[in-house]
Amino acid sequence: MAKNIDTSSLHTDTQLTLAGRRPEWTGIENHPSAVVTPAVWRASTHLYPDMAALRAGHAYNEDGRFYYGRRGAPTQWALAEALTQIEPGAAGTVLYPSGLAAISGVLLAVLKPGDVLLMTDNAYEPSRTLGNGILKTIGVETRWFDPTDLAGFEAAICERTAAVLLESPGSLTMDVQDVPAIAAICRDRGITSIIDNTWASPLGFAPLPHGVDITLMALTKHAGGHSDVMMGSASAGPEWYDRLRRHAQQMGTVVSPDDAALVLRGLRTLSLRLERETASALTIAQWLSARPEVARVLCPMLPGAPGHELWRRDFTGGCGLFSFVLRGGSSAARDALIDTLSLFGIGYSWGGFESLATPLDPARVRTASAWPLAGMEAEDRFGVRLSIGLEDPRDLIADLEQALGVWAAQG
Repeated sequence: MAKNIDTSSLHTDTQLTLAGRRPEWTGIENHPSAVVTPAVWRASTHLYPDMAALRAGHAYNEDGRFYYGRRGAPTQWALAEALTQIEPGAAGTVLYPSGLAAISGVLLAVLKPGDVLLMTDNAYEPSRTLGNGILKTIGVETRWFDPTDLAGFEAAICERTAAVLLESPGSLTMDVQDVPAIAAICRDRGITSIIDNTWASPLGFAPLPHGVDITLMALTKHAGGHSDVMMGSASAGPEWYDRLRRHAQQMGTVVSPDDAALVLRGLRTLSLRLERETASALTIAQWLSARPEVARVLCPMLPGAPGHELWRRDFTGGCGLFSFVLRGGSSAARDALIDTLSLFGIGYSWGGFESLATPLDPARVRTASAWPLAGMEAEDRFGVRLSIGLEDPRDLIADLEQALGVWAAQG
């Protein structure tokens, strides 16, 4: 790529190929774009040619200008720029060393002592822990609300409510929220809306055009894609981006250039992997929905599943993460099912090339919404969350079939 190209009018797959590949980051003077991928710039100290340049450096604070290692170098700048280019409505992106670091960094930048944070009840468990932990110690009160009860959400707002943290779909029970409606309520009340958009990524749902102020991702998941890197991001319009950037710099937040290079590499194939994982997940979800051992499949991409209508209205894509609930049984039988799986690893995270399975026990953390869900029997409470990778779905189905047989034999 010999020139800087305006990618704003290009389709997403093309943007993913070109984003973050400025000639000055992939070449040298008189030989621009010498390589395809920005090199890994490992540097703490950035040198200046003279004192005038050093003093002038204080006047600028933007990616693309050398200053000191905490502000990054071409490897980190390229990743941040690439993420901004695929995030409609974003003025910039701040990188964090993990997804949770992105959540905590944003909330600490937005909230102050005395504020109330409304957090969706289906939130990522570390987000809940943050609400009950650090935020509480600095005088921020966290209250939880039912993700599917719009009237209840509005009723929960008080004069001290400063921000709302959404997650749609939720990464356990896959509840889909009416994000545009919630964002509109927040905007009318002067409340900052924040969403953890890791499940869909901007390829499947663009939060900022739907009225959300700040959108977060755990780049550890889909963007990295290979289960070998941890990172998070926050993208926003001009006002919030500048504030988040300054706050992250004051906190000394920086990501490794080696990690940035891994995420940038993963980003190039993000669309292809999401397409494959989504198709496989839907095939497996449809198969599970017909199994007598399964009480409910929690996959918003599946017609008839909870949240499907909102998903179809607002989303343009999905991913490989969904859950299912067993019909009756016991925790021990559910454990036996997971232990019997041979093609699914047992481990946290998701969005990598490999499939994973973990137990689903939302009752342990929910405080504002019911589990089991409406329409489910009380005994149907033991679930499994699946992250579908790049394996052939026929092999994954065969593996699940034999594991369901083990579950049934447990009685």
